[in-house]
Amino acid sequence: ALAIIVALLLRKTLFKGKPSPFILELPRYMLPTLKSALLHMWERGKWFLIKAGTFIFTVVILIWFLSAFPWDATNGGELIENSYIASFGHAIEPIFKPLGWNWQAGVALFFGFLAKEAVVGTFGSLLGVSEEGVKNALMNAGWFTPLTGFAYMAFVLIYFPCVATIAVMLREMKAKYTLLTIAYTITLAFIVAGLIEGIGYLLGFS
Repeated sequence: ALAIIVALLLRKTLFKGKPSPFILELPRYMLPTLKSALLHMWERGKWFLIKAGTFIFTVVILIWFLSAFPWDATNGGELIENSYIASFGHAIEPIFKPLGWNWQAGVALFFGFLAKEAVVGTFGSLLGVSEEGVKNALMNAGWFTPLTGFAYMAFVLIYFPCVATIAVMLREMKAKYTLLTIAYTITLAFIVAGLIEGIGYLLGFS
């Protein structure tokens, strides 16, 4: 629904005028065999698991390094508030402060640009838990209320896609339209998240 609304707005503003004719020849549709369908599902599923798993593992290792260093010998080990990742997180925290999100949430969104799957992995690394334990750890940490957590999930779903998609867009479209897509999806994510929280507060949610 949101995509349709945005498409209609763009059609009335940036892309005015009569649409150019477009003809696309499609091959004759054929019902695939069960064997070919299962084989295709297996190949695509295996490719995704290998790609996503390898990428998420790399991101988690990077986050661990950034959160563990510089090593704080006076406190007997790493102190995440003095780490490289905390310094970066505090630098971008003012951007997300109006929505009630802390620097950890901002860091997770940043790594989500590389791959949306990395958002959960980032929280897990920052909290020192596995991905399966992120839900309970976040609830215990008190970083989100139910309302701000819902707004955060909406933001993650709406803001710009992963870097692999951006690379494809750059190849298929002009850089101007790719940058426009990045800018408008970030803006739209902020607007929707803000509306969710604002309306939620008015209705008495927290």
